[in-house]
Amino acid sequence: CGRRKRLFNSCWSCSVLDVRYIAVERYTSLLLNYLYNTMNCILNNQNENSNCTGVRDKKDMIFAFQTSFFAMCRLSSFPWADLEMELRNDESSEILLEILQQTCCHWLCRKTPPSVKYRRLFLSELIKRNEATTSEPLDELYEAFGEILGVEEEPTCYKSYLLPSGDAVSLSESTALISEGTTGLVTWEAALYLAEWALENPQVFSGRTVLELGSGVGLTGVAVCRSCSPRRYVFSDCHPSVLQRLHGNVQLNGLAAADDPSATVTVRKLDWETVTEDQLRELGADTVIAADVVYDPVIISSLVGLLSKLLRCAVQGTHPDIYISSTIRNPETYSCFKSELKNAGIRYQILKGPVTPVFPYNRSTSIELIKLFL
Repeated sequence: CGRRKRLFNSCWSCSVLDVRYIAVERYTSLLLNYLYNTMNCILNNQNENSNCTGVRDKKDMIFAFQTSFFAMCRLSSFPWADLEMELRNDESSEILLEILQQTCCHWLCRKTPPSVKYRRLFLSELIKRNEATTSEPLDELYEAFGEILGVEEEPTCYKSYLLPSGDAVSLSESTALISEGTTGLVTWEAALYLAEWALENPQVFSGRTVLELGSGVGLTGVAVCRSCSPRRYVFSDCHPSVLQRLHGNVQLNGLAAADDPSATVTVRKLDWETVTEDQLRELGADTVIAADVVYDPVIISSLVGLLSKLLRCAVQGTHPDIYISSTIRNPETYSCFKSELKNAGIRYQILKGPVTPVFPYNRSTSIELIKLFL
């Protein structure tokens, strides 16, 4: 109300000449914007089915806000510049309301919300953009902010990743990168990379028994189960807290994880050092995948030992296909992994990564996907 009052008093004190000048200036600005947008449409050679209102770009921008918000991406990675340009071209707050409805007020946020702190920061940024315009304050923004103002932060939150089908993979994750003595309670970029590759190569998983090593919170596995029609899927990990979180996330996404080894979806404890070839053979995996398991030189020996056992476990005379997705944070560690593979008689082929971006993550990160074979 105070802002509206200040605006009113300011306008009242203007002379008639000032008002006329402001009106002419605003009309000129709108005309220039219209001409600019029209020329852009012509120069871009848009077809007759396209229009010059930027609606398609606007929808893309709102979708970018939505996907980034639910995945809890860094706020600096949001398309704020595009939003500010849209707000300059359109003095209403309609675009802000649409973004709010597709993020904090979306049903997915009610069911599996990002962290309280993250939502506060996000809404603060939207309010800041709203107050920088000449439009009326958007009451819905302040109402949404008020709803979470007194809510306490929890050690866990939800991240959701939207699939091309329109479904969402929602995961309970830790708000800290390292918690309870493990890094397995958050989703890492190599898992998103592998999930995107899987969506483009469903034939690798369709009708097959898939074993995932180091499943963590379950992003890649849930995406594969939802989109690639595996015959069976075995999530695996070793840390008790990770296994507990993994069980919850599998059930959260409508996948009934059973203890029966013959069930369609199972969650298994798998110790890389103690598991035997017979136990691996019982799993009957046709395809084995892992994401971000090459992160510490200490575990490389046991990892390569496990991979050697898996490659020797022929299912009906056929060795399983093994795919490893790795974020190369330390080139020396990754080189050590490859050297250990060579010493174990395991060869590898570097595969082309995913082409179509689906999930929001830092694409400048060095990630490599390899296929292993004897």
